[in-house]
Amino acid sequence: MTETRGVPVEGFALVLALAALPAAGNFAGGLAAEMVHVSERTLSLALHLAAGIVMAVVGLELMPEALAGSAPWVPILAFVGGGAFFMGIERVIGSIRRRLEAGEESDGPLAIFTGVSLDLFSDGVMIGTATILNPSLGLLLALGQVPADVPEGFAAIATLRRSGIARRARILMSASFALPILLGAALGYFALRQAPELLTLSVLAVTGGALTSVVVEEMLTEAHEGETSVWGPILLTGGFALFATISVYLGA
Repeated sequence: MTETRGVPVEGFALVLALAALPAAGNFAGGLAAEMVHVSERTLSLALHLAAGIVMAVVGLELMPEALAGSAPWVPILAFVGGGAFFMGIERVIGSIRRRLEAGEESDGPLAIFTGVSLDLFSDGVMIGTATILNPSLGLLLALGQVPADVPEGFAAIATLRRSGIARRARILMSASFALPILLGAALGYFALRQAPELLTLSVLAVTGGALTSVVVEEMLTEAHEGETSVWGPILLTGGFALFATISVYLGA
């Protein structure tokens, strides 16, 4: 692990390339939502699938890596801190909603857009940080996020579409999802390139805590807002199994 911590600045191009993979998957999912009719049931299934993959990323890759250091209690506390960080973001969003006097119907689209942006930013930090620890781990996490971000992008744009957001605005918002993941990758790479290993592992744990909160509080909540399907739990566990397969057969 320590041999790869001196990744040269030129490795930043690799980090951006890896971060671009899930960003492209998210945008592709958004375009798919523009071309097909999206029912509440389809939206729910897409969110269940994405949630299962994100849960697998946290449980199978992020936290095992974070707990591999010499003081695992620090990343454990950092994981809780990730949940607290998400709660703080939620409070800020709530304050903004009240100030703008947003109607009840606008809460869903704003929440899902913000949740996806936070998720993608966390993905970027995760990829940038993991690449410092081990480039192969960064590649694995980037590849694993692609099948999660396709249904996530689909669900986000489908939600905006059902809420009456103009198509031009939806496409611009879908394209803008690339910004938080690239920003997160840059932050994770440059801010932690020379940082102590324990700090880097703790950042992974914070990311895991935030992602877990996003899944439970945003993605699965939104998945049960309207008409659901008995296939939802199957896609949830299927998404977990999909990333597990990638992790086992493509992992370092």
